[in-house]
Amino acid sequence: MSYKTHMHGGGESYSGVLPAKQPNKSGKPPAEVVEERPLTKENMDQPNLYRTQSRESGRNGLDRVREAARRDGKLRFTALLHHVTVDLLRDSYHSLKKQAAPGVDGTTWEEYGQDLETRLRDLHGRIHRGAYRAKPSRRVWVPKSDGRQRPLGIAALEDKVVQYAVGTVLNQIWEEDFLGFSYGFRPGRSQHDALDALYVGITRKKVSWVLDLDIRAFFDQIEHSWMIKFVEHRIGDRRIVRMIQKWLKAGVMEQGRLDETKEGTPQGAVISPTLANLYLHYVLDLWVNQWRRKEATGDVIMVRYADDAVLGFQHRDKPSGSWSRCGNA
Repeated sequence: MSYKTHMHGGGESYSGVLPAKQPNKSGKPPAEVVEERPLTKENMDQPNLYRTQSRESGRNGLDRVREAARRDGKLRFTALLHHVTVDLLRDSYHSLKKQAAPGVDGTTWEEYGQDLETRLRDLHGRIHRGAYRAKPSRRVWVPKSDGRQRPLGIAALEDKVVQYAVGTVLNQIWEEDFLGFSYGFRPGRSQHDALDALYVGITRKKVSWVLDLDIRAFFDQIEHSWMIKFVEHRIGDRRIVRMIQKWLKAGVMEQGRLDETKEGTPQGAVISPTLANLYLHYVLDLWVNQWRRKEATGDVIMVRYADDAVLGFQHRDKPSGSWSRCGNA
């Protein structure tokens, strides 16, 4: 059974019931109670693909940002840009894939690193003066398993560095908000973790029906206005918000032609997975969580990995009108 749909923003605020937060002293995102499971051998002690400045976090205040986000789920952060330091930009540069294809500027990872400290100081200055300008992504097409092709946006090297650094800061906040069944492009959460959670959910809960959900053209269809509204639920620093707007509107370059981007976020951009998780947190995750707590009959499980999800149900039938009522919340 499969289900495909277009996904659009549903509202500026959301009254969904959040699951109770569990202690998170380890720093790894907590899973839901139903999804707690012993890690398989190959999943133990995996490196964090989205590593933050653990050695610097106490000095630059990222730990304090995360603690404040954990304490107050409605707090809006009005001063965040100062956390984007030269040290964070340097760590971000070293976290990028060294052999990745260059963007429209033609600059490779090695070339940028030849005078790294000078480049980073200049970049840091432009960011904090408001002089930083995002470059358009270079569009390439990659084949899909079904024979079709999907567009991939390759950002310029400098844009990747800034996006990684800003994403590191924003993750301190949003990782405290995201729900336990959300996997994919999150720190400490791999494909194996999602599969483990799905296995445990199916075996420990009463699941008789499974729904495979794939949001068609999700990254291409994200509405910018709703994206910014969701960002502003927690981010009150206008400099950060404007930077995200620059990335969304930077456009796409293909065969020498610049196309304006009025919707969507480029697949392949460093910041895109983080923004996608935020968007789906508000328009899907909170909705499903409220529906299964207040409307559903029997057990309901969900595991989402980026724009793909698997839901399990104890019963095939739903209460009359429950999905529509929840969808209009």
